[in-house]
Order: sequence, then structure tokens, then C-alpha cells
Amino acid sequence: MRKPSLLVIFLTVFIDLIGFGIVLPLLPLYSRNFGASGLMIGIIMASFSAMQFVFAPLWGRLSDRIGRRPVLLVSTAGAALSYAVFAMGSGLQGTTALLVVLGSRMLAGVCGANITVAQAYIADISPPEDRSRRMGLIGMAFGLGFIFGPALGAFSYKHFGISGPGWVAAAFCAANFVLAFIILSESWKPSSEHVAPRPRLAQWGHTLAQPKIGLLISIFFFATFCFTCFETTLGLLVAENFNLDTRSGEDAGRIGLLFAYCGIIGALVQGGAIGRLVKRMGEPKLIAVSLILVAVSLALLPFVHGNSHFSWGAMELFVLLGLLAIGSGLTRPPVFGLISILTPANEQGATIGVAQSAGSLARIVGPVFASTLFAHHPALPYVICGGISLLTAIFAWQSLCRSDEPVPAAQHG
Repeated sequence: MRKPSLLVIFLTVFIDLIGFGIVLPLLPLYSRNFGASGLMIGIIMASFSAMQFVFAPLWGRLSDRIGRRPVLLVSTAGAALSYAVFAMGSGLQGTTALLVVLGSRMLAGVCGANITVAQAYIADISPPEDRSRRMGLIGMAFGLGFIFGPALGAFSYKHFGISGPGWVAAAFCAANFVLAFIILSESWKPSSEHVAPRPRLAQWGHTLAQPKIGLLISIFFFATFCFTCFETTLGLLVAENFNLDTRSGEDAGRIGLLFAYCGIIGALVQGGAIGRLVKRMGEPKLIAVSLILVAVSLALLPFVHGNSHFSWGAMELFVLLGLLAIGSGLTRPPVFGLISILTPANEQGATIGVAQSAGSLARIVGPVFASTLFAHHPALPYVICGGISLLTAIFAWQSLCRSDEPVPAAQHG
């Protein structure tokens, strides 16, 4: 049997996220061109996370029963199909186009929930002391996918027309499927140890009833909720505080570069520094410190102002965005590393699936919360989410760092 490959899992997530990044920035534009209302645009944007919320535990639990490889292959093939449907919908008109695009994003969300299985695969092939560091590779793949995806989307739109981004994303996902089919081996061999399937709510109850795992999932929910504040409103905040015209290609490009800047820093942190920091500080302290960095940067961001020539002038903006990218990049890997360490080997997929589902729920309610408050006052969502992040950091410090109960670091090494 071929040796399980961490590189292949990294490439699987990376290529999948490239496809996601190609299409995501174009969704509001496509929807508006098809005559969508603001509500419909929001539904299309939220549909991906809604499907992830539903299907992440299901994919994870299924992979615990039949193995990781078949689930990854099926979901990857489905992702290619979803982008092909998106491409076809892009060539239609009116309500029909909107419904096809909505259906394609729902299917993409179902298949995109396979991130749960990728993380379970990493847990299968990693000793406990390496899990947080290797979980960082998932975050690195996310960051790089969001950097390269939008650029490829713009390129394909320019050269292949309105359907081009969908077909390019489908091609990347199809290549991902072929790569995984040829190279990816199985990491988990189901045995008599496997857990009997639980109904969805029962699985949530079973997972959250475990004190430390429930705590870690709550931390991940609030960390993701706060980060969606940044994702949803940064462009609006910078446009207002720096007098930018979002209808201008140059100014819109500047905002895009800010997101790319955050993505690069996040990818570097999760791909390199995370391992050394975990060894030096341990997962609990690193989680608390990362949330403090997020809290400080979010709370201060809305009070940074400048003129339209901010690209190299407003150093405060770049410093705070850098801190935010570092803080958010340092939260996910140790959280999932600890979740994995605390979870029996035969329940990795199901437990990680519940955690990912909680993150998807945060991505559904967070943008609505942030955009609604931003309309009242631009500083409100940032100050409130900064406060939530700080309270979560204090809670994590009290519950994880000062706990007398040790983390079973070699539970299933």
C-alpha cells in the first residue's frame, strides 16, 4: 500500500480552495447582473456555509466508518461538478441563472465540507506532538488558495468570458480528483472499534458533552465569528476611512491587495511559525495569546484613518492587519490539534466534523451581525467583536491554561 502523504492532502485542500477562491469574489457581481435582490445575494453567499454546517459532521462520521479516501474522492468529484454547473448557470439569464448559481453553491458547500475529512486524515498519520503543526498546513492551504484563486478568477473572466471562472475552477477540481485518485492512499482502516452511527443532534450532544472538546469548539465558534466581521466589512471600512471609491478599479484593487496581504501573512504563520510556537508555549497558551492579538487589532482598526494614497502611507493599517492575520492564523491549528488529541481515533471524523460545523454556523450568523451593525456605525462590529475575542481569550486562559487536568498528549499516538 502507498504511504499516506501529507503533501497530497495539502495539495487536495489547496487546489479545492483555489476553485473556491476563483468563484467567490464574482458571486455578488454575477447575482447583481441577473437581477438579484440584496436578500438573494445574501442567500447565495450564505448557502455554501449553510451546507457545510449540515454536511461537515456527516462526511466526518462517514469517513470514520468507510475510510477517508473514498469520501475525499467523492466530495472532490462533486466539487468539480458544482463548478461546472456554476459555469453553465453563468451563461443563462434572469431567475433561471440565479437558481442554477444557487444550486451550484449549495452543491459546492456540500462537497467543501470535506475539510473535516482532510483534518481527520492528518490526525490519522500524525503523532500527537505534531498534530497542531500539521493542522497549520490546512490553514496555509486556505490562505494560499484565497491568494491565487481570485487572481485566476479575474484572469479567466477577462480571457474566457463570464463562464470562464466556473470552467477553470471545475478544471482545477477535476485535476485534484485525478491527483487524489492516483496518489492518495487510505489513512484510516475501519475496524471493530468503529462507533455506531448517531443521529445528527445526538452526535452534537455527545461531542459537546465532553468538557474540554466542547470548550474548544466554543472557542473556535467565537474566533470564527469575530473573523467574519473582518471578512465582511473590511472593504467598506477602508473605503470609508481612507476616502476610496469602490467603483474605481484602482481603489478596488487596493482593497483586494489588503486581503492578499492578510492571506500571505496567515499562510506564512500557519505553514512555518506554528510548530515552533506550539513547542515553546503549548497549545492552550498559544490559543489565548492568539485571541488577544485578534481582540486588540479588531478594536483598533476602525479608528485608523488616512487619505486615498494609503497604500504605503498608513503603516498603522498594515500593522493592525498583520496582527489580525497572525492572531487568526495562530488560533485554528492548536484548537484542532487539541481536539484531535482529546478524541479517540475511531471518532476523529465525527468530532472534527462537529467543530467544522460550528465554524460554518459562525460564518452564517457573523456576516449578518457585522453588516447590520456596520450600517449603524462602522466601528460597532469591530469594537464588539474585539470584546468578544478578548472575553474568549480570558475564558480560554482560565479553562485551558490554568486547568489542573492535564491534556492526554499521547492518548492515541
